[in-house]
Amino acid sequence: MVYDKSIGLDEADFDESEASMTRRRKIEHIEICLSEDVQCRRSTMFEDIDFIHNALPEIDKNKIDLTSNFFGLRAAAPLVIAAMTGGHPKTLSINERLASAAEELGLPIGVGSQRAAIEDPSLSDTFKIVREKAPSVPVIANIGATHVGLAADAVSMIDADILAVHLNPLQEAIQPEGDCNSEGVTESIAAIVDSVDVPVIVKEIGAGISSEVAVSLEEIGVDGVDVGGVGGTSWSGVEYFRALKDDDEVKAQLGSEFWDWGIPTALSIIMVLDSTELDVIATGGIRSGLDIAKALSLGAIAAGVAHPLLRPATFGSSLDVVVELERMLEGLKVAMYLTGCSNMADFSSKQLIIKGSLVEALRSLDIDYKKVAGGN
Repeated sequence: MVYDKSIGLDEADFDESEASMTRRRKIEHIEICLSEDVQCRRSTMFEDIDFIHNALPEIDKNKIDLTSNFFGLRAAAPLVIAAMTGGHPKTLSINERLASAAEELGLPIGVGSQRAAIEDPSLSDTFKIVREKAPSVPVIANIGATHVGLAADAVSMIDADILAVHLNPLQEAIQPEGDCNSEGVTESIAAIVDSVDVPVIVKEIGAGISSEVAVSLEEIGVDGVDVGGVGGTSWSGVEYFRALKDDDEVKAQLGSEFWDWGIPTALSIIMVLDSTELDVIATGGIRSGLDIAKALSLGAIAAGVAHPLLRPATFGSSLDVVVELERMLEGLKVAMYLTGCSNMADFSSKQLIIKGSLVEALRSLDIDYKKVAGGN
C-alpha cells in the first residue's frame, strides 16, 4: 500500500503558550518522520550476530509458542508496539489504530509522552483511546524523567500497567527549545519509582543505554530498561529538520553532526545485561522477525517496533498495522523453527556466532563475547 497524504497543523498549533508548543511538536515530529528520511546511518549491529542453522529442528512450526512474560503480565508474543505519539487531536486516530492492532494480536503497547495531555486535559482522549481499544493487553504510560508530579496522573489517565520514563538528552541538546539541565535526574527517577504502584522502566529514544547508566537505574529500583539503541529513527535527525524549518543554522549543524550518536541496539542490550539483572526491551531499528529473534537471543524479554507502523497507522487502518506486525511475527517463528526453539525459553540455550564490529566493540569494553555467544 502506498501512502502520500499529509497531516498538517491546526490553527491552535500556532499559539505561543507552552502547552500549545508541546502540542505542536507532537504533530511536527509525526510529519517529519513520515516525510523525511530520518533513519540512522549506523546499524543496530544485529548483522554481526548469526544463528547456527538446525537442519533437524524436531519441532512443529505450527506449535511454536510465542507467549511471553512481560513484567509479570501475559503477552501473546515478545513484541511491543513502542511509544509513538499522542497529545495532538490528529494523533487520536493513530493511537486508535495501533491499540486496535495490539488488542487483536495480544501485544503490549506504549504511548508517547503524556505531558501535553497533563498540561491540556482536552488532549487526554488522544491517550485514553489506547486503553479503550486495548482493554486486555499491557499498556505502558510515558513521562519525562523530571516530571515526578506527573507520574501518577500519567498512569491513571490510561489505566496503565507499566510506566516508562523516557530519557532523551541528545534530542534535548539538538531541539531548539531543548532543556539540557540534567542535574538531579537520577534522584527524580527514584522519586517516580516510589510514587507509583506499577513497574517502572526507563527508555532511551534512540541513543542507547550503557552499562554505567543501567547499574545506576538498577540501584534506584527501576524494573527494566528499553534500550532504544542506535539503528532506527534518529531523533537528532528529526530535530535537524525542525531546525532547518526554523532557520536555526547552529541547531541544524548539531543535528547533522550528531545524527548517529549513541550505542547500537545489539551492543546496548549486551551492555545492560552484562552489568545488571534488569529486564530489557530491545527497541531501535527492529525491522524484521529476524531482528526480534536476535534481540531475544541476546537476553531481551521483548523487542519494540515503532517507525514501520507509523505510516499504516496514520494513513491506513488497524488491519494494515496488524499485517505489518504479523509479518514480523512470522519471521520470528521461522527463525525459531530453524533453530529448534519451540518457546521463548529455548533461546537462552542457543549458541550464536558473534563477529565483526560487535566483537571489536565488546573487546574494547572488556566484555567476553564468547560468553555472549554461548547463550544467556
